[in-house]
Amino acid sequence: MDGHPTVLARSKSKFLFGSELGFWATFFLIFLAASGCSKEQAAPAPRPTAVPVVVAKVTQRAMPVQLTAIGNVGGYTVSVEAQVAGELLEVHFTEGDFVHKGQLLFTIDPRPYEAALAQRQATLMRDQAVAANRRAQAQRISKLLSDGVVSPSDAEASTSAAAAAEATVAADEAELNTAQLNLEYCKIYSPMDGRTGAVLVKPGNLVKVADVPIVVIKRLSPIPVDFTVPQEYLPDIKKYLTVRPLRVEATVPNSSGRPEVGKLVFVDNAIDTTTGTIRVRALFENSSNTLWPGLYVNTLMTLAEQSNAIVIPSQAITAGQQGSFVYVVQADGTVAPRAVASSRSVEGQAVIDKGLQPGETVVTDGQVRLVPGARVQIKNNLSN
Repeated sequence: MDGHPTVLARSKSKFLFGSELGFWATFFLIFLAASGCSKEQAAPAPRPTAVPVVVAKVTQRAMPVQLTAIGNVGGYTVSVEAQVAGELLEVHFTEGDFVHKGQLLFTIDPRPYEAALAQRQATLMRDQAVAANRRAQAQRISKLLSDGVVSPSDAEASTSAAAAAEATVAADEAELNTAQLNLEYCKIYSPMDGRTGAVLVKPGNLVKVADVPIVVIKRLSPIPVDFTVPQEYLPDIKKYLTVRPLRVEATVPNSSGRPEVGKLVFVDNAIDTTTGTIRVRALFENSSNTLWPGLYVNTLMTLAEQSNAIVIPSQAITAGQQGSFVYVVQADGTVAPRAVASSRSVEGQAVIDKGLQPGETVVTDGQVRLVPGARVQIKNNLSN
């Protein structure tokens, strides 16, 4: 019995010692966790990175005042038709050729008209002989009338017969001229310079007078382009047109070539009330045959030049819910949006009516990643 309390005391002391040890281990682990959490909470937030952008300076310079529109290429057209009937013998060109004024195009069988001409010549010669005889008779009777040999009525009849013979000769001469003209019409010449279309009547077929066109010729130089402009620009067009010819450029869509240059030659006398536009026409030399009848082209008409216009690259303007705006780079390297109003763009440069001042810096590339107050890193060198 004496040994039992000792054993029990030892067991209790071991239990107490183990409990204390577990307590301090638990405390130490809690302390380490708390220290870790406090360190994480005390760590500073990472500094936001700058957004790389391309920028440009707001400049002030002279800019042209221009109007853009979609135009339609016209063309002066001539339908070549036969002026005499007959068999079409020969075509002297290839379909689609460029022909010149006075160039022989077609030949119609001339033999019937040659025979008609010969007949008219013979008739004229006969009637000329008759007229000469009547004149001689009238002269003789007139002399006899003065001698009192014939009566006045006989003299008058002789004079009338001579006059009728002269009229017959005049009619024969007119018919002879018609026969000569009909013979000339057997050869059909081009009335102008232009490009031919398809030949609608082939050799061997009979052609009739003013029946169907044998071929259609379209003039390509000079060539007109019609387009419309809003009615509010009509006063400016009239104003500047009295000072000098207005320059118009025409560009074929998806073409890499240089635009054709012409001038405004016509302003319609009425405004289209359904669209509020007025039709105008420009004339182009079209020396390279770029413009083609019926083709749709982009037109650019220069009215005047605006001095000291505020200009930025067009790609700097972004469309927002409240309208157009740009990101302006501030002195501290951050950006701020600013509403702008632009009336037009010329060759990639937007003319700013309000919202910017010369010398300011705007973002031209990288706007998608920007928000108000964002810090930017400029990638391009503005001094270049």
